[in-house]
Amino acid sequence: MVTEQDVWKALEQVYDPEIPELSVVDLGMILSVDVAPDGKAVKVVFTPTFAACPAIPVIKEDIAAKIRELLPVESVTVEVSYDQPWNSNRITERGRQILKQRGFAPPPHVTAEIELEVLHTVPCPYCGSTNTELQTPFGPTLCRAIHYCHNCHQSFEQFKPVM
Repeated sequence: MVTEQDVWKALEQVYDPEIPELSVVDLGMILSVDVAPDGKAVKVVFTPTFAACPAIPVIKEDIAAKIRELLPVESVTVEVSYDQPWNSNRITERGRQILKQRGFAPPPHVTAEIELEVLHTVPCPYCGSTNTELQTPFGPTLCRAIHYCHNCHQSFEQFKPVM
């Protein structure tokens, strides 16, 4: 019989379309998992990193496909919820390490209003230097900004902090 733990383990294999090593679990996108007592029906509720994220349909189908692989699951429901908006604090420590390994600066943990300084004082994911400069707050996606490191001369993307 399929358990909630089985579903969570399967969800760890559903990856972000833009960063294939980063799972929806690592990103903190999964809000809830519900498994019927007989293990044949599963419901997953997730929140996207941004409301207008173009990858929502792809992620939704990837979640459903991965859960369908679990036997004896017969029914899978995947819902997108905006009731509990995603924020960057939901990214797991494992997720933050993956981002850094891929050359992205992980967002800092934020607890209150986000100050603009957070976008300007960003450690380089390559060399760790804070001698970096914000090139543009508009990266290739809404959730990223472009920076330049004056020490190692690398450009890099920062995941913006979102509250």
